[in-house]
Amino acid sequence: MSTASAYMTVSGIDIDVVYKHIKNLHIAVYPPLGRVRVAAPDRLDDDAIRLAVVQRLPWIKKQREQLRSATRQSEREMVTGESHYVWGQRYRLKLVNEPGRIRIDISGNKLTMIAPADCTADQRREAMEEWHRAALKQAIPALIAKWEPIVGRSVSKWTVRRMKTKWGSCNRESAHIWFNLELAKKNPNCLEYIVVHEMTHLLERNHNERFTELMDGFLPDWRARRDELNAAPLKDESWQ
Repeated sequence: MSTASAYMTVSGIDIDVVYKHIKNLHIAVYPPLGRVRVAAPDRLDDDAIRLAVVQRLPWIKKQREQLRSATRQSEREMVTGESHYVWGQRYRLKLVNEPGRIRIDISGNKLTMIAPADCTADQRREAMEEWHRAALKQAIPALIAKWEPIVGRSVSKWTVRRMKTKWGSCNRESAHIWFNLELAKKNPNCLEYIVVHEMTHLLERNHNERFTELMDGFLPDWRARRDELNAAPLKDESWQ
């Protein structure tokens, strides 16, 4: 059973650290963005963990690049029968050829894209991306409005964009928050976790004990939401 958890940043890479009653340190890299998680014996201090991560940076960077390559290789063709995720739910795509602009609709377990027969896969992908972007833009304002009085800080601006290695980021000085477009494919609880996470950074810049305490107060189940967002580890390496 975990006894504590923490964050640290090594060479610009955010590290989730969980202290456990275990003998060896384990490093795992999570899809789809390459989140790094360390399960550490509870006897180790931060310096020892940081050193272990530094020693394995080449391996970590290799795993992260493999994840990004796998994402590129699995790019959707946007054809009938493909699986697509919307707010954590899996749908089968049905492509219907009709003239006019590309339109997308959900009914039951079907995700239907109505598009001209001569449109390209790139055009269909772009339409799906913009549809996901619109879904996020519709969901985010209510979450920010909910959490501003709780956190005690206002968000001056927010933006949805493609992000390769982070689910979200923020500029503490300008109170500008960025959200990863891929969040539209995840459970809404995961989006709320990122909203709270980034807004908490308006109070505390670093992933330190104060940040963890603030998150525990704001969103007690944030660890479960984070784990759901980050899914299963790609692979694991042990440190003796």
